[in-house]
Amino acid sequence: MIRNRFRGGSTAPYEDSSRPVEERVEDLLGRMTLAEKAGLMFHDRAVMGPGGEFVEDPERMLWGRPVREMVEVRHLNHFNLVGGAEPEEIAAWHNRLQEVALSTRLGIPVTLSSDPRHHFTENWGTSALARGFAQFPETTGLAAIGDEETVRAFGDLVRREYFAVGIRVALHPQIDLATEPRWSRISGTFGENADLTGRLVAAYIKGLQGEDLGSHSVSAMTKHFPGGGPQKDGEDPHFPHGREQVYPGGMFDHHLAPFLKALEAGTSQLMPYYGMPVDTGMEAVGFGFNKGVITGLLREKLGFDGIVCTDWSLVNDTVLGPARAWGVEGLEPSERALKVIEAGCDQFGGESCPDLIVELVRTGRVSEERLDVSVRRLLREKFVLGLFENPFVDVDAAASVVGTAEAVQAGRTAQSRSITLLKNTPLKNTGALLPLTEGTRVHVEGVDAETAAGYGTVVATPEEADVAILRLSTPYDRRAGPLESHFHSGGLAFGAEELAAVLGMCARVPTVVDIYLERPAVIPEIADASAALVGNYGTGDEPLLDVLFGRRAPEGRLPFQLPRSMADVERQRSDVPSDGRDPVFVFGHGLTYRPREGVPRPREP
Repeated sequence: MIRNRFRGGSTAPYEDSSRPVEERVEDLLGRMTLAEKAGLMFHDRAVMGPGGEFVEDPERMLWGRPVREMVEVRHLNHFNLVGGAEPEEIAAWHNRLQEVALSTRLGIPVTLSSDPRHHFTENWGTSALARGFAQFPETTGLAAIGDEETVRAFGDLVRREYFAVGIRVALHPQIDLATEPRWSRISGTFGENADLTGRLVAAYIKGLQGEDLGSHSVSAMTKHFPGGGPQKDGEDPHFPHGREQVYPGGMFDHHLAPFLKALEAGTSQLMPYYGMPVDTGMEAVGFGFNKGVITGLLREKLGFDGIVCTDWSLVNDTVLGPARAWGVEGLEPSERALKVIEAGCDQFGGESCPDLIVELVRTGRVSEERLDVSVRRLLREKFVLGLFENPFVDVDAAASVVGTAEAVQAGRTAQSRSITLLKNTPLKNTGALLPLTEGTRVHVEGVDAETAAGYGTVVATPEEADVAILRLSTPYDRRAGPLESHFHSGGLAFGAEELAAVLGMCARVPTVVDIYLERPAVIPEIADASAALVGNYGTGDEPLLDVLFGRRAPEGRLPFQLPRSMADVERQRSDVPSDGRDPVFVFGHGLTYRPREGVPRPREP
């Protein structure tokens, strides 16, 4: 085996792939020191430098520790990849990391994970860099398409591209329900409907893992159990002012329902959210600390025996803010760690402090046998994924597997399919405005003029145009702070000045308004004034123009309702879907038309 060169050709029984997995787990577990077991229970960030550089200087890192120190000194071997590079550079970085891991005493290979990298998005706070990977609409766009086979194929594509660069755990899918319109993380969900989300998450997990978890799989860490959508006032529990999760409509089971489908589909891992449930009868602590939820509900009632990894930074403060120790802020870090373990979690996300666990055992507050329960789960997954047999990836092959023309085209097609046509007005007895005719004189704002020139005749002013095309994004309140500034929270309605500009354009020329529905925008005036209105969920200019000019048909249906006013949003119960009064557009709304005959098909990328 390749890995033996790091440890003198050792043939430890746990390396023998012909033996049953459980025997291999017990053999390796019996060889591990307390410190090595503790290290396995942490899943921290690993920072990759520019071009796949192996960063070892702490001064060059925004947070965390050099990965070599975490592997060799702290015995960690689960890492969330931070940073983007070309696929072959990621693969080479991964292999260098595996060499470090395999040169340690037991040679336990690293498990590498990632946040989403396959979506067309500009929100750094919720998605990793997508460089080199095929770009699909965000998860809400997959929900707008609403087709299980499309989602399964997407999951399989993610599996193949992750696998090629060495990523073996997906820190997704996110299946919280978008019942609080102001919440900043809606774009990562499948929308507000539990039935739709349940169908699609099952397909997603099967795409990532296959029918059964194995050496071909990328493990799914489904989040955020038991549903992180109903945040009070839509604030996010990454931050102290958003720590409260509420159920004024008594809809806890509605938010739990998609997770039942994820369990049926075989998700290998689950992540609880930061939120602290209030006025529910549950212990008012964040879900990662909540024994009634993790052990009582998930482990005992639902029978889940897979890995539970907390969301990031529950124990220690970071440069990005205080520990998300909601409900237990007064506890010391060691006491917080104890509560996480007692709750039934196996891993601490975003932390690298195994010394706390060692001290808990040495002082008798946690038994080593309790650690063994979690370590068995973690080791078992490494064996099942085949990491001991094949710890390295083919660097040369990575470039040919990731971001192929076929995959890029599939992403572009999905972007177009997800476009949701909300309104399409007839003009002067000529039929509906959309689809536009090739060569139509268009004035564009928010669209690259050179790109638009491949579809219509671009003119400089609205007065010269037959049609204006205007791209907008859902409004949000700008927040201070290095992390919160990237979380688009707060109001959903346009300010007076920006709204006046949009309505002025609509009054001057028939206007197609496209709005990025990162959250459910409040747009009653724009809906009335526009000649045509479409919503997107992460779409480039070309996939949008393919639809507007009839090269492709819009297929999307709203994955959430669009409210009429902020007053209505504020009246809604945070846990109840479609709770608005007289919405501008209801859940599931979407028009369509046939592609134009004889027009050029979308260009290959």
